[in-house]
Amino acid sequence: MKLTGRTGALAICVLVVVAAAGLLGAHVFRTSKAPAGLRCPQDPGVALGCYEQHYRSIVDRQGVAAAFADLKARYAADAEMQRLCHAITHTIGQAAVTKYSGVAEAFRHGDNACGSGYYHGVMQGFAFTLGRTRLLSDLDGVCAGVPGKERKSLDYFNCVHGLGHAIMAVTDDDLFDALRDCDGLTGSMEQNACANGVFMENLIVDGAHGGHYSKYLKPGEPLYPCTAVGAKYKTECFDMQTSYALGVVRGDFAKVFALCAAVGVPYRAACYQSLGRDAATISLNQVPGTVARCALGTDREQQANCVVGAVLDFVYYYHSDVQAKQLCAALDAALQDVCTRTTAKVVGLF
Repeated sequence: MKLTGRTGALAICVLVVVAAAGLLGAHVFRTSKAPAGLRCPQDPGVALGCYEQHYRSIVDRQGVAAAFADLKARYAADAEMQRLCHAITHTIGQAAVTKYSGVAEAFRHGDNACGSGYYHGVMQGFAFTLGRTRLLSDLDGVCAGVPGKERKSLDYFNCVHGLGHAIMAVTDDDLFDALRDCDGLTGSMEQNACANGVFMENLIVDGAHGGHYSKYLKPGEPLYPCTAVGAKYKTECFDMQTSYALGVVRGDFAKVFALCAAVGVPYRAACYQSLGRDAATISLNQVPGTVARCALGTDREQQANCVVGAVLDFVYYYHSDVQAKQLCAALDAALQDVCTRTTAKVVGLF
């Protein structure tokens, strides 16, 4: 999929939605009967290692396409795989680095399943191969071979966004060091996408998604580190952080709306829109659940921004405006206009 037509803030906004999809659980795949043979334990402490071994082996023997075919066939019947799906696709991407000759070739074999985790994994594997010093010596060159820079293609975004994941990998998940390293990229889109990858990786390593627990997540302060980073990073942080905050408050959307309400202008809009993405994701991009969750906002600002985040996720998930228009039609009349305008703007980007 390539982005064409208008670029800029809206393009980056929808790409952030693409990047964030899957943090709370990937959308259900529609697949044939699952193959037999894999029985990973349900213990969260050891399950990921089992999946990693399985999918590294498939990539080595049969390639990336076979690994994704196997994952999608098993997904619906395996709750632990659903929880760990993004982390599993990181592993597939990391394994691809040893099979293919470079980033651009590995990307050609990619799949956007489970929040585009494959591409993040490719970048992590590439970073481990180079090491931090060599990686940072020519950050702009890493994604130079991936097509679409001039038109902000999804592949190009996934590359520079994946650099954020990669830099976290070679800095021992030190968020503040990684953000400073992202500043070494040329271009505001690239720097923002890289920072967004840093913040996403910080959420993935919270232990609940198959990684270790980040020192930059605080249950007693659910919007940290967004409250501590510099102003230039805050929007990218708040675009992600509600997924963690929801976990802290056990899925209570009303509580996270209240947390976002305390965020200063202009960043609280990103916080509400992030919550809209979560509303769509948790509702498996079905209209009733998404509408009900956004309705938990207590004022027009909260609800309207929630709708913006949700409809962006709908358009991305379905690659169509049909279901997005159904979402808009199901909303209160006061929210329908912002929903339809957002839908019309974003469809042109795909």
